[in-house]
Amino acid sequence: MTTFDDREQAFENKFAHDQELEFKATARRNRLLGEWAAGLMGLATVEDYARAVVKSDFEQPGDEDVLRKVFEDLKGSGVATSEGEVRRKMDELLAQAREQIKTGE
Repeated sequence: MTTFDDREQAFENKFAHDQELEFKATARRNRLLGEWAAGLMGLATVEDYARAVVKSDFEQPGDEDVLRKVFEDLKGSGVATSEGEVRRKMDELLAQAREQIKTGE
C-alpha cells in the first residue's frame, strides 16, 4: 500500500468516525429536547416522551420533523412558545450533547 492509499484510508476512517459521533450527538440532543419539553408540559412519562422525540427524527432527513413534533406538542398542551425558541433550544442542546459525547458522559 502506498502512502497515498494510507492517507486516503485514514481520511475515510476519520469521516466515518465523525459521522458516528454526530449521529450520537443528534440522538442525545433529541432525548434532551424531549425531556425539556416534557418538563414544560408537565408530563409524568418523561422518558416515554423523550423516546418518542428521538423516534420522530427518523421520519424525514434533517431536524424539521423533530422541531415540528415538539413545537406542535408544546402548542397543543398550552405552553406559550415559538418555533424560534424551540429551534434555539435545539441548538443549545446539540452543543451540550456534543460536549457530553466528547467528554464521555
